[in-house]
Amino acid sequence: MTELVQLTVAGDVTEAEEVQRILVAAGIGCELEHAVPEHPRQHDDAPLKVLVAEDDLDAARDAIEALTEPDELIDED
Repeated sequence: MTELVQLTVAGDVTEAEEVQRILVAAGIGCELEHAVPEHPRQHDDAPLKVLVAEDDLDAARDAIEALTEPDELIDED
């Protein structure tokens, strides 16, 4: 079994789910894990680690980069 490695840390659940959606669309599996130890008064919207298989790390980075780059500007002349 391939070891899971950290791809990124998402600031909250919404961001983590967006990264997860991008990875799934690219055919890359991932897991989400709390980035900080749980605390009884901690809110559900805490930072999360996005973990991928070590073998998928480069492809996952490429997928995130490809889908988060700004669109090219269109010259409207």
